[in-house]
Amino acid sequence: MARGRIRARIRRSHLYTFACGRPRTSEEERPHEFEGPGFSRIVNCNQPDMHTKKPLKYCSNYISTTKYNIITFLPKAIFEQFRRVANLYFLLAAVLSLTPISPFSAVSMIAPLAFVVGLSMAKEAMEDWRRFIQDMKVNLRKANVHKTDGVFNQKPWMKLRVGDVVKVEKDKFFPADLLLLSSSYEDGICYVETMNLDGETNLKVKRALETTVSLDDEESFKDFSGIIKCEDPNPSLYTFVGNFEYERQIYPLDPSQILLRDSKLRNTAYIYGVVIFTGFDSKVMQNSTKSPSKRSRIEKQMDKIIYILFTLLVFISCISSIGFIVKTKYNLPDWWYLQVPDKEGLYDPGKPWVSGFYHLITALILYGYLIPISLYVSIEVVKVLQALFINHDIHMYDHETGTPAQARTSNLNEELGQVDTVLSDKTGTLTCNQMDFLKCSIAGTPYGMRASDVELAAAKQMAMEMDNQPKWNTSFMAEK
Repeated sequence: MARGRIRARIRRSHLYTFACGRPRTSEEERPHEFEGPGFSRIVNCNQPDMHTKKPLKYCSNYISTTKYNIITFLPKAIFEQFRRVANLYFLLAAVLSLTPISPFSAVSMIAPLAFVVGLSMAKEAMEDWRRFIQDMKVNLRKANVHKTDGVFNQKPWMKLRVGDVVKVEKDKFFPADLLLLSSSYEDGICYVETMNLDGETNLKVKRALETTVSLDDEESFKDFSGIIKCEDPNPSLYTFVGNFEYERQIYPLDPSQILLRDSKLRNTAYIYGVVIFTGFDSKVMQNSTKSPSKRSRIEKQMDKIIYILFTLLVFISCISSIGFIVKTKYNLPDWWYLQVPDKEGLYDPGKPWVSGFYHLITALILYGYLIPISLYVSIEVVKVLQALFINHDIHMYDHETGTPAQARTSNLNEELGQVDTVLSDKTGTLTCNQMDFLKCSIAGTPYGMRASDVELAAAKQMAMEMDNQPKWNTSFMAEK
């Protein structure tokens, strides 16, 4: 405790502020005034129980990236399946098969359609279940949370609440958007890796307020309390406006004191922070979107082909219907082998055009297998097998991090590698800050070789040095 008092006295001095390069709170740096909508967030630090009832009740820290849930799976999955043109056609044919004009029994039309749709829905359910498992792994991560009397206990991320004081250790992810209170460094700084947020690998420096730097051990949070008034949840990663009321003083907050969820603590033993935004209120989740239902180029091209086949089907059915009208109007009763069994009295020779219309529908059902119902099933099976090969491909395994390739969805397998243009702001984004020119072709003229130009220049220099060395006369040495 004596060590803490000495640190506190040092931090109050002007020399400490100057040594840390920290701007001092002055009259020019006044607290923000919150007026109007968008600035209604109130956080009672170290008092999460005050956020269990409205108007201070906020969302939980549970997250979900799945496309479906137990209630919405059946209607949404069925809707997704009947976005496909072929499935929609066979649904119409299955409905018509229940009428007397159908040449087949209803079972022969409904059973294949149910099998195809059911198999595709099972694949969707399996992939969404994998997303759920990934979400639960994140939600069940452990965080050290202040309980009472300066004691920190582990709690799953999903049970964190606004106002909780948490302790995050080195190389751990932040469980929510936090206000940095203190760190293992005396000046209250910490280093953060935001690669999961913006793709940057360089570490960012965060600084705690001077007034909270002394909260550097667990016992110091026994009587800790404060109020944070800040902006409402928004997707901006680089802005933050708020005030921190502590010990009858008001301090302005800015992004340099905010630790965002899914960023990682680096080169710092530990930090203490208070939860401001949880779950879908956090900035990373504000930037996320619901899992979209994407369709690949091949699937869109298949729809165009099916439209062509359907046009051909209608053309063939019309020819058949016209022929049936002619036979019905003139001499069908004499041709017994073309006599259509008419139990319902639909094919009346006295009404050839009505009979022809019924025959057109019958022909559409009869010739409907011109559109292969197994087309989508075959492609779905191929995509699932492709996803398995991707997951077990040794050439797509990262030995440095021990991470294999993961095909989270198989709907877009054929889109891999279909890149026309790459736009990059700098080299480090794509090359881990290491780029060597190997070879390129401009207007049909190749430049470079498989080895980099640096290696070739070094090899050439070494060869020149070897040539410039004096050569010994071997014959003279032999005479000696």
